Amino acid sequence: MAQVCPISTRRVDSNMVRVISFQVALFTTILLITQESIFALVLLFDFFMRTLRQSQLSPFQIIGNFVLTGWGIAPKLCDESPKRFALYMGLVTSLFLVVFYIAGFTTFATAITIILLICALLETLFDFCIGCKIYYAIQVGKGFFNHGRNIK
Repeated sequence: MAQVCPISTRRVDSNMVRVISFQVALFTTILLITQESIFALVLLFDFFMRTLRQSQLSPFQIIGNFVLTGWGIAPKLCDESPKRFALYMGLVTSLFLVVFYIAGFTTFATAITIILLICALLETLFDFCIGCKIYYAIQVGKGFFNHGRNIK
């Protein structure tokens, strides 16, 4: 049985999410190899544009549209809320990457880059979203701890 978000009726194309995750994995791999902060800045910019729902300015979204349209891949819709939560986690992670690389804390930045790479690869290869699992756990926790709120 598929997990369904009780809050949002918005849907996103999980194929697009996976293509974008591949690009994130590619850029984080390049970042790990080169240790150049410009790649962290590209990740931050892309996450920021998609967080603001300005996907027409997101380089990864533009490439994803080109790939999916060019290959004629039909959309596979899924709930937006968990993916959106994961997007916010990616934004925060990429912000930490930029700050740590610019500040010279390359050990911390490398550790965070590896975590981001693992999350992106799990999404790309197995359609397994760590951010989505955290989102669902939070929703279950909210339901568990607020169970008596509406009882009069």
